[in-house]
Amino acid sequence: QVQLVESGGGLVQAGGSLRLSCAASGSIFRFYAMGWYRQAPGKQRELVAVSRTGGSTNYADSVKGRFTISRDDAKNTVYLQMNSLKPEDTAVYYCYMNVADYSNYWGQGTQVTVSS
Repeated sequence: QVQLVESGGGLVQAGGSLRLSCAASGSIFRFYAMGWYRQAPGKQRELVAVSRTGGSTNYADSVKGRFTISRDDAKNTVYLQMNSLKPEDTAVYYCYMNVADYSNYWGQGTQVTVSS
């Protein structure tokens, strides 16, 4: 069993920055990717960013140029640096780890609120 614990969410004014962290613990033999989803009220869940084994990354168009995903594999931790935050970024952010086809672990979610 793997547990993912998120931190770093909070309230910030538009234009500000936050850094989310997601630390994985447990029996981790290998994983293919770690990343972040978000879900805002009344909207579908959106893939924000993903970091794959080998170093490739992908971002949602809405966050390109503002968000950066990174990993510290020694700590089994993934980060999401969020700059130039907009009210539209307000959502619950969920960390995930992909360990096999159709097999993911999920964090509990952390609230990010951006005021105008």
